[in-house]
Amino acid sequence: MLTIKIKTFSELNIHELYDMLQLRSEVFVVEQNCVYQDLDGKDERALHVLGLKHDRLVAYTRIFGPGYYFKEASIGRVVVAKNERDHQYGYDIMKASIEAVHNYFKTTTIKISAQVYLKKFYTNLGFKSIGEAYLEDGIPHIVMLKD
Repeated sequence: MLTIKIKTFSELNIHELYDMLQLRSEVFVVEQNCVYQDLDGKDERALHVLGLKHDRLVAYTRIFGPGYYFKEASIGRVVVAKNERDHQYGYDIMKASIEAVHNYFKTTTIKISAQVYLKKFYTNLGFKSIGEAYLEDGIPHIVMLKD
């Protein structure tokens, strides 16, 4: 079971920030072999959803209110540590993130840019594909929407 913490950028302590950036780098840069600018200047405007197992960060997302990233609220940088993927933590962190969007931004409409290979995962969470797949940083993505 994950312990969920939701924090603004300024509420993160230096250890949480380091762990968050390390996990994102481990998965999105190293594991997926994708050189891209993870530090994009948007973290300061996001709410950070931290999934902790025994006080260790194993899952993470960042969320934005409507009008910042997309017209709708959004969830991004969805990540689970490679050695923790057998425990359904992806669903846990996404359900917590969806609930956080509802609680913090008072909306049920969420737009994401999903990696195509995770389309079924997001469909199981109530998201629907919009349009055709496209490349983002060399990885196939698709826009998905949840009402």
